[in-house]
Amino acid sequence: MVTAGRSNAATALAVALALLGSTAWAAVAPYQPRPAAGGPPSVPAGPLDIVMLGAKGDGKTDATQAVMKAWKNACGATGTQKIVIPPGNFLVGALELSGPCTSSIIIRLDGNLLGTGDLTAYKKNWIEVMRVDNFAINGHGIIDGQGPLVWEKNQCSKHYDCKILPNSLVLDYVNNATIRGITLKNAKFFHLNLFNCKSVLVENVEITAPGNSPNTDGIHMGDSEDVTIKATNIGVGDDCISIGPGTKHVKIHGSRCGPGHGISVGSLGRYKDEKDVEDIQVTNCTIKGATNGLRIKSYEDSKSALRATRFVYDDVRMDNVSYPIVIDQKYCPNNICAKAPGASKVVVADIVFKNIVGTSATPEAVTLNCVNNVPCQGLQLVNVNLKYTGTNNKTMAVCKNAVGKSVNVVKELACL
Repeated sequence: MVTAGRSNAATALAVALALLGSTAWAAVAPYQPRPAAGGPPSVPAGPLDIVMLGAKGDGKTDATQAVMKAWKNACGATGTQKIVIPPGNFLVGALELSGPCTSSIIIRLDGNLLGTGDLTAYKKNWIEVMRVDNFAINGHGIIDGQGPLVWEKNQCSKHYDCKILPNSLVLDYVNNATIRGITLKNAKFFHLNLFNCKSVLVENVEITAPGNSPNTDGIHMGDSEDVTIKATNIGVGDDCISIGPGTKHVKIHGSRCGPGHGISVGSLGRYKDEKDVEDIQVTNCTIKGATNGLRIKSYEDSKSALRATRFVYDDVRMDNVSYPIVIDQKYCPNNICAKAPGASKVVVADIVFKNIVGTSATPEAVTLNCVNNVPCQGLQLVNVNLKYTGTNNKTMAVCKNAVGKSVNVVKELACL
């Protein structure tokens, strides 16, 4: 996963870890949208149906201005306003949907938004929602980045500090948001990016791109709080879900990943002044055909001192995953690190892997690769049963500088 600028997370989670033993769960309140701002709806300044504003669903006519007019009309009203994108294929360029707004806004997406392949149409991202409270996108439509038109221009596999292509849907400084029912498809870069958000629910969403598409992360979040992802299916060319620095209280439940690079925390420590990652809960999920399963990664020559702590992975099934459980404190893509052993400032502590079962596509089903100056502490492997599917090699664990305990774990993996 390549970090895209600083765009990145947030519904409520509380996880309590019992020291050296079982996992205690704090009650998680159900997601409750806040009441609409401004009382009863006022009459907007103009139509909210983009076809009434001149958009044509022919897949060829630029509908950017129609969407922007609908946003302006809705944002300036009060109460709850619904922007309607009806059935059809609507070609649009960059959409900067900025607040603050005096209303709560719902975008009803029943048609398909197609991102133009003309990269000059974008300043940075494609659809960017900024500084808005009480926002939702729902429906059965598709946000199609049309990534195949531009993926060949992605040079990030060759140059780590590469030019970033537009992310599809970005929420910046958004509070109380819901994304439900829609499909995100073939992003040019990331599909959904949350940065500095609070109270975000992603539910029943499909995110899809070919497994070999470059840097097409499904959901990336950073500096965000209270994010819930549930009943969501993600199959992409990079991390299904990536959790960046400064993110806390994340709940991922009942979701599927694959193809892709798994559910990842990090990479951590690349930049100065990164903040801790705390209270991550992944439950009742399936990861199939991915290169990684559950992964935490940080730079050995980290620029920031931060903690990754209080994570619980419980009831996760692996199906032919190359590396099902990974903690890598020596992450170094493209050999950009200073190669200074013992320089890490990232603390990884109090991590529970519980009820993790299924199959590994490589012998190395568990990898706990921690550094000697800040060893991983408080790790737990509980009821872990992963089997290598190949022949002539036994399932194994590779563990370095990892401190904790194994409970009811198959002998080959009980390295703590």
